Amino acid sequence: MTSTHLFKFSQLTPSEQTAGGFRTRANKQNFPILQGMSLYKLVLNPSGIREPHWHANADELGYCLKGQVLVTLYSTGDEKATFLVHEGDMFLIPSGALHGIENVGDSSAELLLSFSHENTEDFDLSSTLGIFTDAVLGNTWGVKADVFHSLKRSSTVSFATLRKGPAVIPAEAHYKTPYSYHVAKTQPLLISGSGSVRVARQDRWPILERQSMYSLELTNTGMREPHWHPETAELGYVKKGRGRMSILSPSGDVDTYIMAEGDIYFIPKAYPHHIENLENQPLQLLIFFDQSMPRDVGFTAGVRSFSNEALASVTASNPAFFEGLHKYYADLFIVERVNPLD
Repeated sequence: MTSTHLFKFSQLTPSEQTAGGFRTRANKQNFPILQGMSLYKLVLNPSGIREPHWHANADELGYCLKGQVLVTLYSTGDEKATFLVHEGDMFLIPSGALHGIENVGDSSAELLLSFSHENTEDFDLSSTLGIFTDAVLGNTWGVKADVFHSLKRSSTVSFATLRKGPAVIPAEAHYKTPYSYHVAKTQPLLISGSGSVRVARQDRWPILERQSMYSLELTNTGMREPHWHPETAELGYVKKGRGRMSILSPSGDVDTYIMAEGDIYFIPKAYPHHIENLENQPLQLLIFFDQSMPRDVGFTAGVRSFSNEALASVTASNPAFFEGLHKYYADLFIVERVNPLD
């Protein structure tokens, strides 16, 4: 049975592939349920360089799955940043900012890139330079037009190429920058025997304006309690493990599916859902949101905020049934799965 909310992202054929690497894209065209979000996976071969480019309509929020890359960014106000990104690190590229990503490690580098639009528009530097005449480019740098006679013109985007020579890592690449965040090294927002969650959101990473990310891990007895996000859509990536999710749509349809490593899923704003681990090993999810400060409403405190009599009336139950449920005054977020799978 197929699900409109689940997408076998790891089974996609790369949309672009060159000597420098490849990328796969999940956007509105191949994952129609997406709204205001999309996801790319970028793989750079050793010495691979994603050519300098910019996105016309979306911020980019990146997570390094594997390897080490050097990110160079140039934005408005003559702001430049060059910084290293390692496994478990994140980075932000504002919409319209010129940036490039270079593999400076010994093995391939893998990046997960979330965008704040369901159909991201890209401009690459090589093809953009190519549309202007020698005279225009000469005027730009104050040189004769014939200086640019040797510049190769091509309407084909190079996407990713191989570096000519060894990697050059400037000293400032090791300095602190507001554009990167070491999420894997942060203290968990919550941790228990059932799981943990680390967050990259505006209260901890102030530069974020339109996106955020939660790194969620559920143990073999862990479950993310039934909940919804009132103003936030959710785009999740299964980093490791195997889990089950149920989603309720306004039509009353219930979509329950199994998700495995490399899959992605999308949940529109305010749709109730839950997540549970199906294996003995941890279930690890990278969950991207289209808000800088995602908010939750959960069952543990939300349902019990009403009186036993009111709850009994709407569920045709006895008030004593709800009296027997523990009353929490704040959502637990992660709960222990004490029952076998049904």
